[in-house]
Amino acid sequence: MVRRFWMACILVAAAIQPSGAAEQNAAEVGWVNISDPLIAAITNSGTQIKWPGNTGGIAVDRTTGDVYLEVCNLGLWKSTDHGQNFSRVAEEQISGRCEYGYAINCDPSGSRIACFMLDGKCGMTLDGGKRWQAFAPMGRNWDYGAVDWADPKAKAIFAARHESGGEMYTSDDAGASWHFIGKHPEFNAVGVFDATTLAVGHEDGILRSTNGGESWTKTSDFHPVGRVAVCFNGVTYWLAKEGLISSIDKGATWRQLGITVAAGWGPLFGRDAQEIMVADVQGFLKTSDGGKTWERIQIS
Repeated sequence: MVRRFWMACILVAAAIQPSGAAEQNAAEVGWVNISDPLIAAITNSGTQIKWPGNTGGIAVDRTTGDVYLEVCNLGLWKSTDHGQNFSRVAEEQISGRCEYGYAINCDPSGSRIACFMLDGKCGMTLDGGKRWQAFAPMGRNWDYGAVDWADPKAKAIFAARHESGGEMYTSDDAGASWHFIGKHPEFNAVGVFDATTLAVGHEDGILRSTNGGESWTKTSDFHPVGRVAVCFNGVTYWLAKEGLISSIDKGATWRQLGITVAAGWGPLFGRDAQEIMVADVQGFLKTSDGGKTWERIQIS
């Protein structure tokens, strides 16, 4: 299921436009596979792509349209022309592969990207990939992680460690060090608002901590399915079983936006907070009115 979603992302990235660009209709421009040429160039050079092969994650900077593509165990690659050409970035700094959506976590406001890689090196860029700062290694590293993008220096991080029995960690120095807050296999999604204010998805609803994970209080009956709560323009959005939800008070309260949409990945923002994309196992759904209505994007 996860790999199917990544392949759909690879297709959709070709049609993503930067913020403020002219409207394009996917049905008009068609769909182009942008990963096969890169994979062919790598394998034709004699380089073997290790298990599970091919691509291991993808993300797009919505403000520029730049595409970031992870090739399994062969690092991070970047395209500035909607996937027509790729060049390797963060060489020897980012490696491994992605296990879940938002393992490559892009700040929706642009330029900043955090990579929570599995079986490889992890780190963050605050300037569109020119310079990278490494995360302290944690064994096989991460499944996914949330970043406090409201902070210009993005110091607060909340992440779930891979195959660790539910080990959860926070950082207050942009991943230079990690603080273990306990084993919580019942937590299935994460959000961070500052160094001490956290939120998690749980089978009973949303739980919130204001003391760095020492104690938790239930704040909502919504059930997050998106692995990471996403901050955009001062509002935090989360994809839940009940639909897209949001909070304007650091997770103290949550409200549903529009109608229920059955999806498992997202949200991904377009030109503004009204234009949002989510995904299910069949493909992508899009709203242009902040969740009031949804339409399925046809991928031929």
